Amino acid sequence: MKKILITGTNSYIGKSFEQWVSRWPDKYKVASISLRGYDWKKKSLSEYDVIFHVAGIAHVDAKAKMENLYYKVNRDLAIDIAKKAKEDGVKQFIFMSSIIVYGNSGRIGQKKVITLDTAPNSANFYGNSKLEAEKGIRSLEDKDFKVVVIRSPMVYGKDCKGNYAKLEKIVKWIHIFPDIDNERSMLHIDNLCEFVKVLIDNEESGLFFLQNKEYVKTTDMIRLIAEKQGKKIILTKVFNPILKLMSRKVSFLNKVFGNIVYDQSMSNYDKANYRIRDLKNSIIATED
Repeated sequence: MKKILITGTNSYIGKSFEQWVSRWPDKYKVASISLRGYDWKKKSLSEYDVIFHVAGIAHVDAKAKMENLYYKVNRDLAIDIAKKAKEDGVKQFIFMSSIIVYGNSGRIGQKKVITLDTAPNSANFYGNSKLEAEKGIRSLEDKDFKVVVIRSPMVYGKDCKGNYAKLEKIVKWIHIFPDIDNERSMLHIDNLCEFVKVLIDNEESGLFFLQNKEYVKTTDMIRLIAEKQGKKIILTKVFNPILKLMSRKVSFLNKVFGNIVYDQSMSNYDKANYRIRDLKNSIIATED
């Protein structure tokens, strides 16, 4: 049996993973711990085989006044818990990083394809705090302490926060939506949970770039959400030239309609098929 400790008691990913592996109670025993305050430093982690570190700041506005907090939580806290895990004899440490370490999305109409040769280029302190955490944690790795870093694209699923929840709200309130051709790497929560399970089973280490089988066009996602909700939405290209011009100054438009993808070859995993849901099935599972 694998004993797994999830850092972050309110984490969407953490809760989803715990629920995912609860189907195999004879194989996995999962607990969670809050990293608020200093009580966690007094607790021994020696009983656990794996630490799944998902605590961090993500869905908060990256305002200048928040910079110190981002580094304190996303970098310093992550490195501190990794050090303690190693000292206490934990064998594997899994860290959730982000595609944001490569900077912002390409603007509307501007391709952005990340390959293994693409160097990280953070556009803000959110991305940089994640990247510096990666470096600090990976420096601890040795033969007895395996480190996994997952540079995840946008994760979505039932009851998730972030951009997917915003798209759901858009579907509820609008009847016309721009039909813009774009491509984004995304990751359904079930695909992520299955992969983390496989990583633990195989006692992996290394840097991983997960994504769904197919790239996502935002308009297709809106259409599928609307179909599942029983709503009719008119898709039109009439607004595209205006939105393309506006995207030069309105960053939100690039978050919705911009382009950023991993080369698909980066996300293959020969030992198991973790991509158990395609886009259509993932939307059905999310909206049910």
